[in-house]
Amino acid sequence: MYKKKRFNDRPFGYHEVIEVAVTTLTNLGVGLGRVSLEGPGAPPRWVVMVAFALPGERVRARIFRNHANFSEGDLLEVLEASPRRIEPRCPLFGSCGGCQYQNLGYAEQLEWKRRQVAELLLHMTGLSVEVAPVVGSPREFGYRSKITPHFNLPHGDRGLAIGFLRQGTRFDIVDVPRCEIATEPINARLSELRGEIQARVGAGEYERGATILLRDAGGRVTTDHEDSVTEVLELGAGETLRLRFLARDFFQNNPFILPAFAAYVRDQARAGGARFLVDAYCGSGLFALASARAFEQVAGVEVSASSVAFARENAASNGITNALFTEGDASAIFGGLGFPASETAVVIDPPRKGCDEAFLSQLFAYGPRCVVYVSCDPATQMRDLKGFLAAGYAATAVQPFDLFPQTRHLECVITLVRGTACQPPAGS
Repeated sequence: MYKKKRFNDRPFGYHEVIEVAVTTLTNLGVGLGRVSLEGPGAPPRWVVMVAFALPGERVRARIFRNHANFSEGDLLEVLEASPRRIEPRCPLFGSCGGCQYQNLGYAEQLEWKRRQVAELLLHMTGLSVEVAPVVGSPREFGYRSKITPHFNLPHGDRGLAIGFLRQGTRFDIVDVPRCEIATEPINARLSELRGEIQARVGAGEYERGATILLRDAGGRVTTDHEDSVTEVLELGAGETLRLRFLARDFFQNNPFILPAFAAYVRDQARAGGARFLVDAYCGSGLFALASARAFEQVAGVEVSASSVAFARENAASNGITNALFTEGDASAIFGGLGFPASETAVVIDPPRKGCDEAFLSQLFAYGPRCVVYVSCDPATQMRDLKGFLAAGYAATAVQPFDLFPQTRHLECVITLVRGTACQPPAGS
């Protein structure tokens, strides 16, 4: 039988209420302040983290967890508000765990995200490389093309809630009739789907709760994991890229910023004069196919068989003949590669956990001209960056993109060049 862990009551008791002056935002989107503790051996300033509190505010917080060197608290009241605090659009903001920044203006969100990347870069690698201003999303709301709400079956006095996890909990679900960061077609389908689920739950069709998929591609919303969908990207200069993939497969969830995002990755990979491109973790071919016309040949590798099949199909449907896609682990792609390393750029876009040691060892042994590292988690990206620095690469550009407005998440693109040979030519 599971035994509940005893609450650690040092330095604060359970649900003790304290006042905190918030000074910064962490890369988890949480307000951070420090308070003085009394007593022998007490640290001079104890860190307290409070979700939804903003820098420059004094707040009342109720402690719910003490760690070895910091505490966490729920926001009870804002005693002195930041002048940058705004009214959130969503009435569920503060209880739903999906968004962290709806109470902060969008320009301020972008600046804080830039600062957070710079701080991670400095603290984890020791580099003081300039971090470019974050490229903002064309849409601040209504941008997300995939959501996965959950529900648990009613139990006791708990009714049916269909939505997302409550802030700070693992199992409690907030009922979400409408998601402000999702596209309008998704919200329309969500409204219908909620009624369907409620009727099916009432009829006893479910034995347990479930997670629901809603994927919007081109205005058509599917809830079928095995359905194939098509996203159309306008890349500029009259070039259009049509990408087909399974609804359940990974694909970036903000199609409105994708053209600029993919173009930047292509330009960084090509800037040093590389003739060949390798796209590791290529998925259904986004970066490889968006970049193919800038290179003599492109090779992509992906562990998902369905994604590789779609990447090949996408190359054919877009008239791209210089791209080859293979199924396999990204840690086993360089051995049989015929591209000269000195003339090859590699794009990597690994999962949130970052690259494993086997992949990095093989990549460094191959020694490509340059690497464009795309990451949805700058913390694991900075961890991996230390390996690149030790292998003789230099970071020449750090460019964050805000694919996830109103949330703590972002994508960061770091360009890494080997020695001086990969420096972009003058005027590029």
